[in-house]
Amino acid sequence: MKTIADLMTRDPVAVRPRETVQRAAQLMDELNVGCLPVCEDWLVRGIVTDRDITVRATAAGLDPGSTEVAAVMSEGVRCCSQRQSPAEVLRQMSAVQIRRLPVVDDAGRLVGIVSLGDFAARHPGGVDETLRQISTPAAPDRAAA
Repeated sequence: MKTIADLMTRDPVAVRPRETVQRAAQLMDELNVGCLPVCEDWLVRGIVTDRDITVRATAAGLDPGSTEVAAVMSEGVRCCSQRQSPAEVLRQMSAVQIRRLPVVDDAGRLVGIVSLGDFAARHPGGVDETLRQISTPAAPDRAAA
């Protein structure tokens, strides 16, 4: 049986919470990725996305050279185990409408990232329905308007 370890992208690059938003954006540009796990000693503390940088830093007028990643990252990140089945992880991604998950080992340390792209390339069964579930638009937040 295939596990997420068979599909994931290995050896992910992570940032530390105290690194700057500017450094995170530079790494995303260099790696051509839209998110980075935020880790301390390879334990996942959060995730920072290009959207986090745009909405939580740039739109708020924060200085990317002095603002720490911890100020804009998403906390309470869901992770999956490298031992889980692809079907389990697709259900998890669909249920919470996320496109990528950090993958952890039995000690909870980051060992990879799995994305819908990984599924599409290596395990296409179920990706179309998961993408449909994830892509269901949410109502815009007009509270600040």
